[in-house]
Amino acid sequence: MQFKEVNIEDLQFNPFNKIGKEWFLISSGDTNKLGTMTASWGSLGIMWGKNAVTTYIRPQRYTKEFIDQNDTFTISFFDESYRKALALCGKISGRDHDKVAESGLTPMQVEDTLSFEEANMIFVCKKMYHMPIDPNQFDAPENETKWYPDKDHHMMYISEIVKVLVKA
Repeated sequence: MQFKEVNIEDLQFNPFNKIGKEWFLISSGDTNKLGTMTASWGSLGIMWGKNAVTTYIRPQRYTKEFIDQNDTFTISFFDESYRKALALCGKISGRDHDKVAESGLTPMQVEDTLSFEEANMIFVCKKMYHMPIDPNQFDAPENETKWYPDKDHHMMYISEIVKVLVKA
């Protein structure tokens, strides 16, 4: 199915539902070698005068290697019929499994990175800044205790949304 580029200002959705409840895939690489993972944490807004997304990836995630090696990645959103595929992509590692094949998703080249044919909306993102979550900076210490019992603090990536594609 074809995608068309749209102006980000024309999008109409609730980011709290889109990110926190519907989830998304963070993906980087190419159709031959890729990293993809499901995420339900993130934010959208304006940073340094640019449309931006903030994503969080734990250090042990295979996808982090691809994000770190490349300047661009995609955020891909899907309809509810792909919930099982997204759940699978969040549970198993691409290091140990061909999770893309197991999920039934079809990789496709988008710009110089990749996404999936089954997505209904894709953000092509270019990294602008990254930093690890610093455990000493928690103003609400219960978040450190609740979310990081293994001390595997996320890397935070702030990235420009350079293109938005939707199913035509």
